[in-house]
Amino acid sequence: MLTATKSRISLPAALRVGALSLATALMLSGCSQPPKIEKVEGYAQGTTYHISFWSDSSVPVTDVKTSFNNTLAQIDKELSTWRNDSYISEFNHSSSTAWQAASDDFIALIHIAKDINQKSGGCYDPTIGPLFDLWGFKKESLHVPSQQELAAAKADLGMDKLEVDDTGKRIRKTIPALQIDFSSMGEGYTISKLSQVLEAKGVNNYLVEFGGDMKIKGHKPNGDKWRVAVERPVSDNGNPTPYQIVTINDESGVSLDTSGTYHHYFDDNGKEYSHILNPNTGQPVIHDLVSASVFGTDPRVSDAWATTMLCLGQKEGAKIAQQENLEVFFIENKQGKLVNSTSQTLADSSRVTFESDKK
Repeated sequence: MLTATKSRISLPAALRVGALSLATALMLSGCSQPPKIEKVEGYAQGTTYHISFWSDSSVPVTDVKTSFNNTLAQIDKELSTWRNDSYISEFNHSSSTAWQAASDDFIALIHIAKDINQKSGGCYDPTIGPLFDLWGFKKESLHVPSQQELAAAKADLGMDKLEVDDTGKRIRKTIPALQIDFSSMGEGYTISKLSQVLEAKGVNNYLVEFGGDMKIKGHKPNGDKWRVAVERPVSDNGNPTPYQIVTINDESGVSLDTSGTYHHYFDDNGKEYSHILNPNTGQPVIHDLVSASVFGTDPRVSDAWATTMLCLGQKEGAKIAQQENLEVFFIENKQGKLVNSTSQTLADSSRVTFESDKK
């Protein structure tokens, strides 16, 4: 299941909205102490990013910015479906079923996708793009398809139609029409790459936020823990507001990725259609879950699982979260009232603390 994309790595799908921006998070964090917290901000992949970091050793901000720009350019060249010359676009546009060379990173994303696809009973599927086109979500023009149209589109989907040769570092599609869209991992993947840039420079205390998703590691210069906010899924004034404040206790690194249905939907003759599609049915989901935040260690994985939870819904999502030891924070909209719950793994975890849990 693809999520939205705040990111312009790929086709617009559903909306992955979540943790509030770094600016909001830092206002909640309190004042910093020497050494100074450095900040890098920018715009890429159709969204904004905000990075805050500090180190006991000197790490020039200009060097970090240059490395970030180079990394973002590489990601864009490989994963952007808005560029005809990107690797993924050329793969999608080709009707060849022959083996094609692929990077280690691209193959790693496929393996993550295949794993979560299998564990979610097919709810997570980065080949779902044709369904979004069919429903008109790409062009923001709703088309409610017939059962015949849905059946035809679904025939061109499936992670089982994408093969990987790890030894030869190559991939192939087994049907000419197969397309891949990694928007559902795009922000998590980008966060992981930017975090690697910082750590390669000896920075181990940082907060990397990209399009609302995050990875947080270490602590602030004065020893205080980083604090972030999960966005309220229904906003009266249209502006992001905190729903839950979260203190990050685990200094070894915590990823936070949120997917939500609450900003993108169509209304057709009084009936709302969510941008979240279930690949198994080809239909928009109809459950009450409007936001799912997944805490993990790998932003790519937690990003994909957050999307998957929006496909599954709270009840089925909680079952799979239990099976896979996932730390998930659910928010449902029950007749206009927001109701939150957590997976058992998150309830038992000491890696993060919700402000509402403090005595």
